Amino acid sequence: MLKQCEGSHAVAEAVALCRPEVICAYPISPQTHIVEGLGEMVKSGELTDCEFINVESEFAAMSVAIGASAGGARAYTATASQGLLFMAEAVYNASGLGLPIVMTVANRAIGAPINIWNDHSDSLSQRDCGWIQLFAETNQEALDLHIQAFKLAEELSLPVMVCMDGFILTHAYERVDIPSQNQVDAFLPAYEPRQVLDPNEPVSIGAMVGPEAFMEVRYLAHAKQMQALERIPAHAAEFQRVFGRDSGGLIHTYCADGAETIVIAMGSVLGTIKDTVDEMRKPENGGHKIGVLGITCFRPFPIEAVAAALKQCKRFVVLEKSLAVGIGGIVATNVRMAATGMGLRGYTVVAGLGGRAITMKSLTALFDKAGRDELELLSFLDLDWKAVNKQLEREKQVRRSGPVAEAMLRDLGAVAARNY
Repeated sequence: MLKQCEGSHAVAEAVALCRPEVICAYPISPQTHIVEGLGEMVKSGELTDCEFINVESEFAAMSVAIGASAGGARAYTATASQGLLFMAEAVYNASGLGLPIVMTVANRAIGAPINIWNDHSDSLSQRDCGWIQLFAETNQEALDLHIQAFKLAEELSLPVMVCMDGFILTHAYERVDIPSQNQVDAFLPAYEPRQVLDPNEPVSIGAMVGPEAFMEVRYLAHAKQMQALERIPAHAAEFQRVFGRDSGGLIHTYCADGAETIVIAMGSVLGTIKDTVDEMRKPENGGHKIGVLGITCFRPFPIEAVAAALKQCKRFVVLEKSLAVGIGGIVATNVRMAATGMGLRGYTVVAGLGGRAITMKSLTALFDKAGRDELELLSFLDLDWKAVNKQLEREKQVRRSGPVAEAMLRDLGAVAARNY
């Protein structure tokens, strides 16, 4: 059914169609509308056989999801930014226990300074926690990935994060195709948990493990993630058969055949990149041989698929909305591993941090420079170097130069936004 709706509500409807039995909710922008929508469905009776639990924190949300999943229920929650960090201990426990929880992460910057706008710092801070991480480019894909996530999580008994860009997707209204309950039921079988607490057959879950077995347990978690590299494409193919559209998978390419430069990114920025590439490929604009590689599955990282997509190009540019302070690129580090031995020139561009706009004008100049191999190995798109250098000079001259964020706002003549 075609419907014009907010991205958050589209995701809420998709989750409801997956028949969750426990939903744990704690509000934090920009994911709040998702759990609000689900709460309304439970209250109205539209979503039945589901317990909606309001908790006192994000840590409690993940803790309740762990208990519900261990008890044999299909469990779901959502969070963002500081909320994801607050539940970090429990996030690791969920994957370590092999519990198939599905969680939406409405990607938002991490403070300090406080910032409610979009980048990928939150999800990527948890990239090694043992959860599968899937990134949506559009609201339609966000909807579709949640349906696939429950199936993937339950087949492998691993938790899955579905990551969608905060505000850019969560609060955007666009047309989506919402499937019927019969379609979802045909794709997603009833939940049959592998790990379950049963009073009639008592077991310990989360027992103490010493050096004699800990390494093997951790390896098995890695082995299950490697299995996901086969399951994810298989589920995407099955999804296409049942729902009639191509969605999900490990990666997807755009105008990559014959491209000398491949731009790599995750999430909604791929739309702007594709529009830029379309313009640059026109003969009147130079006919640039440039294409796009979108990464849908970041964990496990699809090394072989990425390598295959890059085998015919001369260079790649990784545009990423995150920064590993002290080294640079996060996604780029993984891409470079995939490109080992291929002799490609690789560039990392950090962009869009804290919601900074990524424009076609800036991307065109960036990609043109990359095509001439004039980029630095690490660069920052539209960084205000004047403001940065002024603060660096101030710190050289005055020991007590004050908090950086407040100093930058004074220099720019800006006032800190009120946070909600």
